[in-house]
Amino acid sequence: MHLIDFDHTVLHHINDAAKALEKVIHSDVICYFGQIHPQYVQFFRGFVEGVKSKSTRTENTISIVLRTSGGSAKTTERLVNILRHHYSKVNFIVPDLAMSAGTIFCMSGDKLYMDYASSLGPIDPQVVETDGGNYASCFGYLDKVAELTSKSSLTAADEVLLKSIDLAKLALFEQERDLSIDLLKLWLVEHNLKDWNVHRTTRAGVPVTIEEKEARAQEIAIELSNNKRWVSHERALGPNKLREIRLEINDYSGDATLTHAIHSYNDLLTAYTDRLGLTFFLHSHAMEPALCRENTA
Repeated sequence: MHLIDFDHTVLHHINDAAKALEKVIHSDVICYFGQIHPQYVQFFRGFVEGVKSKSTRTENTISIVLRTSGGSAKTTERLVNILRHHYSKVNFIVPDLAMSAGTIFCMSGDKLYMDYASSLGPIDPQVVETDGGNYASCFGYLDKVAELTSKSSLTAADEVLLKSIDLAKLALFEQERDLSIDLLKLWLVEHNLKDWNVHRTTRAGVPVTIEEKEARAQEIAIELSNNKRWVSHERALGPNKLREIRLEINDYSGDATLTHAIHSYNDLLTAYTDRLGLTFFLHSHAMEPALCRENTA
């Protein structure tokens, strides 16, 4: 069998798996594999428009199967606006990992589906640098500046490093940090915490106020951006870690039907994209895939 025939056959099975997942989860399904990068926004907009126009489902709900190393918080906000324009409910499914801006993306969902093998990451949005277009870590840069400026005495090397700091870049990174935390708090209250209406442990049965939801969202945002707690930007935060900060998660580990549907779709997609060396991939059984083989970073 020629490789092109093989790929066509695999894609056919992926489409069947997507249809099966839609029946189980009762929503349209799109996969988003790759960085959250500004150059993909138009692809995403057109793709979502196409899926919505061809859908025959009545729930007005979409579920995003997400695998990403992160990217831009500003781009994340644009993607969320696109989804919310077309759908009243947005769910995220993370079978593998969604890091940094991917974590922020997930916080915009009404439901977040994970199992024991899934991971989110601490939030550390990335900014595209002007010299070469590479991504730079906001929190890593800001943490280093804070470390240097908090010292009571500086070494000669510290002084050289401080003098080399780009104040415009520093301001940009501070803005990106503040935007990330603000978006996290906003979306948690509006979506992830919207069904948290009654206290479950302390003061069980007492109605939850909007002020308490806002306070919980603030706590979660602070903890997800707490580099001292997680140590590494690439730290994998599974459901147990996320429950420690009281994030609302739909854990499908004990649901054999949903687990099979998600894994069947995700595992085929992962094998397909990895074999072809794709750095960006959008999939729906209703559309031709959108893909990119060139790395943007």
